[in-house]
Amino acid sequence: MTVKVGIPRALLYYHYYPGWEAFFRSLGAEVVLSDETTKKIVDSGVRLAVDEACLPVKLYLGHLANLRDKGVDCIFAPRVVSVERKKYLCPKFLGLPEIARFGVPDLPRLLDVEINVHQQYQKTRRDLKKLAAGFDRRPWVIARALRAAKLAQDEYEATLRLGHTPHDVLSGTENTYQEGKLRVAVLGHAYNLNDKFISMDLLSKLREFGAEVVTAEMLRPQDIKRGAGLLEKEIFWTFGKELMGAAFHLLEEGKIDGVVLVASFGCGPDSLVCELVERMYKRGKNAPVLMLTLDEHTGEAGVVTRLEAFIDMLRWRKAV
Repeated sequence: MTVKVGIPRALLYYHYYPGWEAFFRSLGAEVVLSDETTKKIVDSGVRLAVDEACLPVKLYLGHLANLRDKGVDCIFAPRVVSVERKKYLCPKFLGLPEIARFGVPDLPRLLDVEINVHQQYQKTRRDLKKLAAGFDRRPWVIARALRAAKLAQDEYEATLRLGHTPHDVLSGTENTYQEGKLRVAVLGHAYNLNDKFISMDLLSKLREFGAEVVTAEMLRPQDIKRGAGLLEKEIFWTFGKELMGAAFHLLEEGKIDGVVLVASFGCGPDSLVCELVERMYKRGKNAPVLMLTLDEHTGEAGVVTRLEAFIDMLRWRKAV
């Protein structure tokens, strides 16, 4: 009987799902995704989370409950400590397995392998092989699964750099922006920008307004690294570094008309990083910034009104 592995459509799903899917499918498992975010999923997550949790964690818990109700055999909930040298993810990713166990009742077995590339790369590889052995113990099958995961992930990231967002690729939709219009950078965490319910379909709305959307995932890693290197002191959060690196690179390049900064209410790193980006752009005076803070109470009408006003201002500046 095929094992059903559930993967929540939240948080790191937007960064690593193609690799995860290829890994489990190569091991003969059936991958089951939680449903796309709805008000029911959000409300479920809000009820399950502690008050101090940020919006993405609340959403994650709602998606876990959705998978539980689908009757999956296990849920992939890795403890992701670091994915590159000398950088770490936000503490919420380090504690996700515990947050899941104590937050959502009656969950099936959690596959909570630890991924710590910076300090324990070899142990991470051994743990991934041990996880794979739970599905198929043959060494060549395990090696094939690891290769398939890396290939799928590399292809996914290469596709993003062609000008597509994670939602474009994961949903199979096409990028429909019109060239020759406004070029707007939208900077924020992928799990905030690409969840159409939480972001009020922000990226699609900007494209409908005639803007070419640029996100951090579309930039080359070396450009982000060089942009982040302009800081006097390194940012040790991976996603914060990517946001700052993208912001510095785009400011230096000077080929964008404006920036939309998107943060979730209650996110500690965002409160610092977004403030730094906003100050930097105001000092540069060549690209206006719109700051949007999302939470479970954010209304679509208010977001659309602010976006329309921002786009109108950018058009006016370009025409002058």
